[in-house]
Order: sequence, then C-alpha cells, then structure tokens
Amino acid sequence: MDIETQSLTCCEIAADGAAISLGFVDCKGRPQTIRLSLNQVGALAMTLPTLIGKALQTRFGDETLRYAYPLESWVVEQSSDPRHGMITLRTSDGFSVCFSIPRDQQSELGEALVANNTPDVARPN
Repeated sequence: MDIETQSLTCCEIAADGAAISLGFVDCKGRPQTIRLSLNQVGALAMTLPTLIGKALQTRFGDETLRYAYPLESWVVEQSSDPRHGMITLRTSDGFSVCFSIPRDQQSELGEALVANNTPDVARPN
C-alpha cells in the first residue's frame, strides 16, 4: 500500500516510550497515523540521512551534493563507559544527534578540526 501525504500533523511518544506515532494528512485530506516501535524509529533515523542525500543527488544530477545541517552548538560529555565520550551536535531548529566516540577518535577528531591547511580530513575505516 502506498500512502501519499499532504502534511505532517503531529509526532507523539507512547506513554511507555516504546513507540512513536506520526500523524499526517493523506492526499485525500484524511487524517492518518503510523505507529513505529522504538527499534523501527531508530532504524529509520539511521536511514533517513542517506536517503535525503541520495534524493538530493538524484534531483540535481550531482553526486557531490550533500544535505548539510547548520551546526549551532555542540556538547562533549563523559559516557557511562569510561573508554568513550559522547558528542552531541545541535542545529538551531532543534535537530540533534549524539555520537558515542572512543577516546582515540576524540583526539583524531580534535586534530582534524585544528588542521586548517587540510580542507578534507577523514578517519580511515
């Protein structure tokens, strides 16, 4: 079944936190809701940035395009695991992502950020 939407109307969290509901209006003007488990929402959140990037590249025929979020603030914190820290990146419109980052990667990231003469620095996989 394909459902075409006109607008997103609401987003709600289940009372027990185990699911998220997304409300929308379909193309015929009818209100609809989709409920996703926390695991499904996590998988969707991991998939959406790649899909957005691919859609942008397809739309404009340019494989170098990326959807970039304007960074407003960031926070570095200690994880409950002493071998890892956490870094949260936030945009002005409320979007945020938190990454767990091993100590050695923190140092590499810091070095990459201060290396002003290297325009593109990537950590090898």
